[in-house]
Amino acid sequence: MQSINLGNKESGKIWHRKPSPATRDGIIVNIIHNTSDYLPKVLRFLNVAFDSSGDSLIAGDHQGNIYVFDLYGNRFNLVQRTSQACTALAFNLHRKSEFLVALADYSIKCFDTVTRELVSWMRGHESSVFSISVHASGRYAITTSSDTAQLWDLDTFQRKRKLNILQSVGIQKVFFLPLSNTILSCFKDNSIFAWECDTLACKYQLPAPPESSSILYKVFAVTRDGRILAAGGKSNHLHLWCLEAKQLFRIIQMPTKVRAIRHLEFLPDSFDAGSNQPPPPLVKVIEDLPKRKVNSGDLKMKVTSGRVQRPAKSRENKIQARILKQDLTGNFENKENEFSDGLNKKRLQILLKGYGEYPTKYRMFIWRSLLQLPENHTAFSNLIDKGIHVAFLNLQKKYPIKSRKLLRVLQRTLSALAHWSAIFSDTPYLPLLAFPFVKLFQNNQLICFEVVATLLINWCQHWFEYFPNPPINILSMIENVLAFHDKELLQHFINHDITSQLYAWPLLETVFSEVLTREEWLKLFDNVFSNHPSFLLMTVVAYNICSRAPLLNCNLKDDFEFFFHHRNNLDISAVIREVYRLMDTTPADIHPDSMLDVFVALTKGQYPVFNQYPKFIADYQTQERERIRNDQLDSLRERQVVEDMQAEVDQQRVEDEGWYQTQELLRKAEETRREMLLQEEEKMIQQRQKLAAVKRELKVKEVHLQDAARRRLLQSQQDQREMELRRLDDEIERKVHMRDREIAATAKDLEMRRLELEPQKRLYEKNLSRNQEAIAKEMREDADAYKRKVDLEEHMFHRPIGTDQTQNQKTQKLIEENLAKAEQACLNTDWRIQALHKQRCDDLHRNECYQEVAKLLRKNRKKEMEVLNAVMEGEAKKWEEAEEEDFHLKSEKKAAALSDASRRWLLENETHDALENAQHPYHKVPRCQDEWVASSCLPRTSQLKDISEMESLTQISLNQRKTRWDTMEWDLMERVRNLRQRLATQARNRCQTPHLLAT
Repeated sequence: MQSINLGNKESGKIWHRKPSPATRDGIIVNIIHNTSDYLPKVLRFLNVAFDSSGDSLIAGDHQGNIYVFDLYGNRFNLVQRTSQACTALAFNLHRKSEFLVALADYSIKCFDTVTRELVSWMRGHESSVFSISVHASGRYAITTSSDTAQLWDLDTFQRKRKLNILQSVGIQKVFFLPLSNTILSCFKDNSIFAWECDTLACKYQLPAPPESSSILYKVFAVTRDGRILAAGGKSNHLHLWCLEAKQLFRIIQMPTKVRAIRHLEFLPDSFDAGSNQPPPPLVKVIEDLPKRKVNSGDLKMKVTSGRVQRPAKSRENKIQARILKQDLTGNFENKENEFSDGLNKKRLQILLKGYGEYPTKYRMFIWRSLLQLPENHTAFSNLIDKGIHVAFLNLQKKYPIKSRKLLRVLQRTLSALAHWSAIFSDTPYLPLLAFPFVKLFQNNQLICFEVVATLLINWCQHWFEYFPNPPINILSMIENVLAFHDKELLQHFINHDITSQLYAWPLLETVFSEVLTREEWLKLFDNVFSNHPSFLLMTVVAYNICSRAPLLNCNLKDDFEFFFHHRNNLDISAVIREVYRLMDTTPADIHPDSMLDVFVALTKGQYPVFNQYPKFIADYQTQERERIRNDQLDSLRERQVVEDMQAEVDQQRVEDEGWYQTQELLRKAEETRREMLLQEEEKMIQQRQKLAAVKRELKVKEVHLQDAARRRLLQSQQDQREMELRRLDDEIERKVHMRDREIAATAKDLEMRRLELEPQKRLYEKNLSRNQEAIAKEMREDADAYKRKVDLEEHMFHRPIGTDQTQNQKTQKLIEENLAKAEQACLNTDWRIQALHKQRCDDLHRNECYQEVAKLLRKNRKKEMEVLNAVMEGEAKKWEEAEEEDFHLKSEKKAAALSDASRRWLLENETHDALENAQHPYHKVPRCQDEWVASSCLPRTSQLKDISEMESLTQISLNQRKTRWDTMEWDLMERVRNLRQRLATQARNRCQTPHLLAT
């Protein structure tokens, strides 16, 4: 079993692989409709309905979404959104693409599945409609609610009748019996009535069920042949009614676990040779109804689980059937009614009387069998090959048909009839007679031709005996029958001078196609082709009799003509019943069947000769028509010659008059043109003067605009330069502020370091004062000597460094002066070049001068940018070199300090050792004590020296940093002054040459 979720899809496939029913329950596919929202929910299908073929079904959910499922084509489509729940559906209308849906607002709507448009909207119910039943023909529908049932005509979508009931008795269901004109109404009090569909007369009422098995009927089902009615309800009993005998013939008791029956349906078994047979049901028949008269106790039967035991077909039955067929074949009467395709005319007539018409699906096949069409392809091809008959060349002028295909088929069919018999080329009403058949068989022209030919041979007998007049003999037959059955109506016709040529002949020559709809016309000719040819004449009489009420109210001839040439509100079923009554009750002496031959089919191979008309009249008319045509052609030719000559004379006269008029017009036109030229010249002079004035004004405006543009440009440049100066000022202030903050922070750090070192210094000084004075004196002397030596070394070491630094500063200053001079020289040169260009360009044309000066300006700007970039690059390089020299100087200072420290420590150790050896050469132990004292004192002295050196280095670093900041500030201020001087110079130069800026 496959499953499909419709979701939000509007179309798609029902199954994606070959469907196969489940083994347990026989389900082929399970269709689910869930929404694809964040929280999906199930949309319940409320109603389902199949079409008449069973290949498609329609289903509606509680939100009003209606889907069509094509089981044969494996497709589903969303055909309508009604936005409200549907309470009932019907899909077997006579227009196959339409369906009926009953909605929650008590209305019924008809939609089209192809166009998805609303066809009709029917209202009339005051409660929810829970059932829709459609007639087998698809033309009528019954809608049922709890309080009423209404009969609708689906051709006009008008309500025909309404069934009203008492409030105490509700309606359970009202529906059509299959393939029948009977309506069955079932009420909540278990009463069941049968009604005639046409007259709505009550046919019968079923008796009450026995008290031993009395149940309230809720659900019903009828077999296809309409003979058996099954009824069930809230019980495990099931009642089977025989509608022919109008009695209950069986009561089926379901198993005890079954408490109620919700739905009933008869499954097809022997109607379709078992092709739609379901699997055998799990029931077993225990006891059947005996043939004697039964009572309520004998009707009951029990049902248990098992399979139905079907009687097998024995061989004897087969032999007996073959013998019976031989007996039927031997019967001459049955042989006469048997057709070659196996149909029996009497059975068809019985079926026709029962249902009123043939099934639409098999109508054409039945007609071909009834008319015994030979289908002579060769003979028909020979008639078609003769082409369009001359009598029907201009058929579209007299009968303007909208469809070109239908017009061609009608032309060919009429031409074939005219080639078959010459009388038909002069028959004026032949297109009216053949048109409905041509429209019906337009896709099969052979069948169309043979149907019309058979109609002319059999049902149009004696029509051409009074040609070209209407068939007086046929009209007399109709008048005699009308006189016999309705003298009042005939007398009314006579009183108003209405003859049979007005009330009978329009119906015959159009074969009722003007007064009937397509379905009514088909239903009528189902009966016409199934009966004697006199049936058509009787139909004319019946049509007048059934319309006697409106006809008796007509007093004017125009009203009668309108009545017999337009459709009227007449029930065709009543007309057909009246025809059968007339066929049975008309006396033999005036009955048309005594004057008309029986049906004769067309011959096989070649069509019979049709000469049932006065040949001399036809020949005379043909000759006269030919002579008139020739005379008309001669007169037309002579008239054409005269008209051509007259046309030439008229044309010559017109040409002469036209030439004179042309000459006069040319002369007047020439004078007019001369005056116009003079006026145009005056206008041109005035226009030139105005243009000159406008040009002067535009020139002045241009000068003003150029001046305004120059001022705006200068103002924008000045604003931009001021903005750059302000930005540089802000940068200077920011850097100065940063320098002050760094100096203050460094000073604070040094102060803190000084404060930290001060206690240590005092401690070391206190400890040092405790030493011997002699040692301190010697150490001071040594320290002084060493200091002098260090100062001398440092002086000697720093002298070349200072010389190099002084030389570097001089070189840098010289470079900067040279760069400034070069920049000034460039600016002077640029100014001189501009002045020279100005003097030279004054002698040239103003436009060329503007262009060249503009090019030179662009070049000068480019050079200025290059020079400025070069100066900036040189300055950057110089700063990099200065930073490298400064870094190198610092490195050298650090190396020198380390070297001096190590050398000082070495000299101190050596000096100390020499002094110890000189003072105490023999005392070793005291020497060790002295060494310990000296060693203990020496770090304190070095520590004091380190502290003083650190302070001096910190002060030197602070001074260097301050000097560097002063230098940077001076350089930055110098650059600002130079930039301001350059801007002022450029502004003076541009003000001196305003025309260059305008360019």
